[in-house]
Amino acid sequence: MFYGLSKSIKRFLPRGLFYRALLIVAVPVILLQLIITFVFFDSLWIKTNKGMTRALVNEINTFIEVYNDDKYEKDEITNLFSVYQDLNIEFTDDDNFSYDHSERWFSPIDRTLRRELKSKFGSGQFWFDTTGYKELIDIKIKYQTGYFRFLVPKDRVTSSSARIFGLWITVPAVVVVLISLIFLKNQTRPITNLARVAEKFGKGEEIQEFKPSGAAEIRQAGYEFDKMRKRINRHLKQRSEMLSGISHDLRTPLTRMKLQMAFIKDKDLANKLSEDINEMEKMLNEYLQFTSSSYLEKNEKFNISILINDIIDKYNNENISKNLSSEIYISGRKNLIKRCINNLIDNSIKYADKIIVELKKTNNNLFININDNGPGIPKEEFENVFKPFYKIDKGRAESKSSVGLGLSIASDIIRSHGGNIKLEKSSLGGLGVKIFLPF
Repeated sequence: MFYGLSKSIKRFLPRGLFYRALLIVAVPVILLQLIITFVFFDSLWIKTNKGMTRALVNEINTFIEVYNDDKYEKDEITNLFSVYQDLNIEFTDDDNFSYDHSERWFSPIDRTLRRELKSKFGSGQFWFDTTGYKELIDIKIKYQTGYFRFLVPKDRVTSSSARIFGLWITVPAVVVVLISLIFLKNQTRPITNLARVAEKFGKGEEIQEFKPSGAAEIRQAGYEFDKMRKRINRHLKQRSEMLSGISHDLRTPLTRMKLQMAFIKDKDLANKLSEDINEMEKMLNEYLQFTSSSYLEKNEKFNISILINDIIDKYNNENISKNLSSEIYISGRKNLIKRCINNLIDNSIKYADKIIVELKKTNNNLFININDNGPGIPKEEFENVFKPFYKIDKGRAESKSSVGLGLSIASDIIRSHGGNIKLEKSSLGGLGVKIFLPF
């Protein structure tokens, strides 16, 4: 069964849709040109050239045969052939003339002329030059103690239709390819615009009203994408508003409970209730932070090296060391990136006494690595800790102050920027957090 081109052939094909479509249009046009040109030169131009050259050589041979006949006057014969056969004839008495010629082997005119002269007069009995004169062919035929020189117009052996044919076959092909370029560009531009808008939406950037264009299928895909984008935005907004409202409403009974605790005479019971209320209030605050819509913040271009450096400096902690590349600018939501880095460093500070923060870049990507020497997290829990409110029974989840949202918020922020975040074993023996972000 045929499954397409082999991988070795695909490596030489263009990857872009525009260039592939151009190849589909251009290759048949070029092949058609080559085939027509080959057929024309083989069946028309070369055969016509061969017939005209043979007629010329026969005329030259006829002149020499008549010239040999003593019944005719030599000068009269020369004048007759010059007038009626368009042959400029001159006899030179020079027996030492060399008949070696270096004709152009790639020229059809030279090849045909050499072949016909050789068949009629034999090797070493003729000489010709097709380049010495612009409009004439110089032919010399050995005769007795000298040679005849014939100056013949080139149009006696060539057809002007060859140039006209070449013009007519080349110009339309160029016009067709140029028109194809314009139409293909117009057809691929909507696909490129749709991909660009989808990339922005995937990074969480604000998208102005998107107007699909192009062919019917491309417009339909654009309309469906726009509907999907609006449904997702509406769903996120409704979810955030609903959860924010619920969290806000829960603050009222918590406040009343704090006031009522003041009237409880049992101080131990009051302290226990106060701890539970404070924990619930902290959970509500983090829950509001997790459900807050990131679309409210606009994208901006900022220096992430300075941002991370300022975050580390504000901790004023000698246990945090840094290795940051300078002058790295990215486009994103600055406050969200700051919240993500803060959450990760806060998490490390709670359980480790040595933290290393690294920032480096490649061609189109940047990497943020945060490594510590804390207790770490079991490998089988790496994916689970990114789930909201998920806690493990040991290691980093032992603190009551944690409600299991720090890594969830960090993951949500990084993925909304089109990046990725993953956990791994740290080089210091603890947990390593690796963040990837595109420029």
